[in-house]
Amino acid sequence: MIRIIIGIIIGVALFASVAQAEDQKTVTPQEFVNSVVAVPGKVSTHLQNEWVDIKAYQAKSWADSKDQFARTVDSIKGLFTKTK
Repeated sequence: MIRIIIGIIIGVALFASVAQAEDQKTVTPQEFVNSVVAVPGKVSTHLQNEWVDIKAYQAKSWADSKDQFARTVDSIKGLFTKTK
C-alpha cells in the first residue's frame, strides 16, 4: 500500500514538472538571415573584448610578478648580510 502511495506521489510530481510548450515562436526566413548575418560582427566584438581583457590581466600579472621577484631577491640578499 505504501508503495502505491509513493508511486502516485512520484507520478504526480513528474507530471507536474513537465514543461508544456504552448507558445511556439515561429522564425521567418528574414529573421533567420538577419541573425546569421549578425554572427560575424558579434564574434568579432567578443574577440576584441577578450583581447583587451587578456592584455589588462597580463599587464597586472607581470607587474605583480616583478614585485614578487624584487621581494624574493631582497629576502635572499638579507640572508647573506650581517646585522649588528
